[in-house]
Amino acid sequence: MIKIISITILLILIMDPLGNLPIFISILKNVNPKKQKIILIREMFISLIIMTFFLFEGEKILGILNIKTETVSISGGIILFLISIKMIFPSKSNKKILQEEPFIVPLAIPLIAGPSLLATLMLLSHKYQKNIFCLFVSLIISWFCTFIILLSSNYFFKLFGLKGVNALERLMGLILVMLSTQMFLDGLHVWLNF
Repeated sequence: MIKIISITILLILIMDPLGNLPIFISILKNVNPKKQKIILIREMFISLIIMTFFLFEGEKILGILNIKTETVSISGGIILFLISIKMIFPSKSNKKILQEEPFIVPLAIPLIAGPSLLATLMLLSHKYQKNIFCLFVSLIISWFCTFIILLSSNYFFKLFGLKGVNALERLMGLILVMLSTQMFLDGLHVWLNF
């Protein structure tokens, strides 16, 4: 149970629904509110399909590419660290607005199912091969939490305001720094013991 909770929290932090709120709103602001929900639901389900594929086929992908677990752990830790730094110190240039209706890019990929999340799922599927069902449950819970947060974007902005959402994102970034450092150290530990 503890693994499911910790992995779920890790996946939610990587998906970063609070940090993606302003981006989702800016991308969909010129779209009819009813169509916004349809687009969001479609993009969320596309991201779930992609994430599920990487979770169940991650082990095979690593085998085909001849990549060791510690390599994924170290590189995943570095990627997560860089993402967490961007969460703590966001730049204004990251928030580009699209004029046309988004399809797959940029909402499903890379905002929800980004490279760091897919790398993490591959790492977790290799590390917990015998507990793949627990990983899938964690993925579904984290995906559902992200889905609810993004679907309730207007309520979150009314409740916390832009400054509150930004503060929450920075807090999530700080937690992600610690998780990424641990992932990096775990990979380094395995590599040094060979």
